[in-house]
Amino acid sequence: MRFLTLCVCFAVNVFDSKPPVAVLDLLSWRLTLPIETDRAGTPDEVRQPELASFVDPQYFHVSENGSAVIFRAHCGGKTTKGLSFPRCEMREMTDGGMKRAAWETDGNVIHTMAMRAAITVTPEVKPHVVCAQIHDAENDLLMIRLEGTKLIIERNSLGDVTLETRYELGTPFDLKIQAEGGMVNVWYNGKLSLSWDVSRVGCYFKAGCYTQSRPSKVDAKTSFGEVVIYGPQVEHKPRP
Repeated sequence: MRFLTLCVCFAVNVFDSKPPVAVLDLLSWRLTLPIETDRAGTPDEVRQPELASFVDPQYFHVSENGSAVIFRAHCGGKTTKGLSFPRCEMREMTDGGMKRAAWETDGNVIHTMAMRAAITVTPEVKPHVVCAQIHDAENDLLMIRLEGTKLIIERNSLGDVTLETRYELGTPFDLKIQAEGGMVNVWYNGKLSLSWDVSRVGCYFKAGCYTQSRPSKVDAKTSFGEVVIYGPQVEHKPRP
């Protein structure tokens, strides 16, 4: 059973009755929602085979024109243990969605996630939203993050890489993140924006809406972030 732990008052419209699987290939993903499960204190996760037909009218549903999927996370939502912010976000899986993906940036396999996306809503006070990540065995390796109008590649203690200084909400962009041979490369709208020599293990892709604000940051509980995704396409293939 899924239930909300607080009253979410923003308007919700589901424009298309088809589930997100009709738009996105969800076989190699699991979904985390910003709502609590019947196990108190934990956010809800939707895995295969349930994800193949799953739709949520507030957080995870097909866009009005039927070409993309909307991911939404409100600031007062339930968070993953040990983390501060809510998410409606997919985590890469293997074996038909049954096992957690875990790969390395070194080696002879090319790991690629390519997608078209748009960040459409940010929280009012702290307008920060993450739409894509590589996560390693311990922490996020990089995140594609919007801070106000500044769209960046964030790498924790290393310097950020700016993709746009004046990003307008709702503007679609093409993103490709690739790891191979000890390098991580990021292309933004077809332009190589990052080439990073980095070695990590236990890696996996994430995509969706990871809202970077909480009521403790003075955003209202019902304030939210929203991301529209037209992909993603994930591929792992041997290096030539």
